[in-house]
Amino acid sequence: MSASAEHLHLAPSPDDGLALRYYDVTSADGTELQAWTNDVAGPTVLLCNGLGTNPYAWPALLDPNCGVHVVSWNHRGTGGSGRPANRNRVGIDSFVQDAIAVLDDADIASCVVVGWSMGVNTAFELAIRHPERVTGLFAVAGVPGDTFASMGAPIFLPRFLRKPVTVNAARIARAIGKPVSLVSTRLPVNAFTTTLLEHSGFMLPTADPVMTRRAVREFLTTPIDWYMHLAVRSSLHLRVSLKAIDVPTSFVAGRWDLLADTKHMRTAAERMPDASYVELRGTHFISMEQPDVVHEQLLELLDRVG
Repeated sequence: MSASAEHLHLAPSPDDGLALRYYDVTSADGTELQAWTNDVAGPTVLLCNGLGTNPYAWPALLDPNCGVHVVSWNHRGTGGSGRPANRNRVGIDSFVQDAIAVLDDADIASCVVVGWSMGVNTAFELAIRHPERVTGLFAVAGVPGDTFASMGAPIFLPRFLRKPVTVNAARIARAIGKPVSLVSTRLPVNAFTTTLLEHSGFMLPTADPVMTRRAVREFLTTPIDWYMHLAVRSSLHLRVSLKAIDVPTSFVAGRWDLLADTKHMRTAAERMPDASYVELRGTHFISMEQPDVVHEQLLELLDRVG
C-alpha cells in the first residue's frame, strides 16, 4: 500500500487563508509524489524541504502576499507521497530525481533553489548535476552534504563521533520504529505539547504557534521506521564540491542548531565566490522561529539573482 493510502496530509480548509494547493507529480521511476505550491505571483523558487517535513514549516511562504512563487513536494512515503516500489530508492539521489520531476511538471526551466536541513543536500546536489536548472541557492539550517557529520555541535559532541553516533542512533530507531510509531502517531499535539517543545532547547518559541502545531501534527503521521529509513539512506550523501557551483548563494544559520553545525555552514560560504552567511538567534527551526527575517534574506538573494 502506498503512503498516500496510509496517511492523509492536513489539507487547508477554505477559511485558513493559506496560499497552498496540493497536486500529483510522477517521478522518473514511477513513484507518485504529493507536490504543492502556493500559487503566488512572483519569482519562482523550488523548495527542497527538511526530511519528512511539510509546507507548514514555512509560514512566511504560505502568506498570499509573500511575493514568491513556491513549488515543492513531500518526500517519498510522507505527507501523501507514495513509497517507491524498491524501498531503497530513497535518499539524496532519489530526491534530486523528484526535484527535477517537480520542475518539469511545472514547466520551470530554471530557478532559485531553497533547501532546509537535509534539503540543503538535495539543493546542492541538484546544482552539481543539473547546473542549468539552478540560478541561485538559499541554504537554511543545513550543510552541503554529509549532514550527519555536522550534528551535535552545540552539545560539544566531538567531530569524529558525530556521524557514527547519529547514524547508529537512526538505525536503532529504524529497528524499533514500528512499535514506537503506535505511540508517536497518536500523540496529542496541542498548545501544551508544542509549548513544551518550544522550551526544550531543540526548538525555541515560534512566531505562529498554531502553524507550528499543524507542522508537528503532520510530521508525526509518518511512521518512525520509515522516517529513519529515509534518514539512514540520506546519510550516505557526502559533501559536494563547492568549486563546481558559481551561482549566488545565501546561508542562513541558527546559532543553537543541534542538527547543522554553524561552523560548517560559515566555512562553506567562505569557500564560494558569491556566497553570504547570516547567523540568527535560533535553532534548526528558524523558518518557524523567525519567518519574517528568513523571508527577507530570501528576497535579498532573489534580488541578487534577479
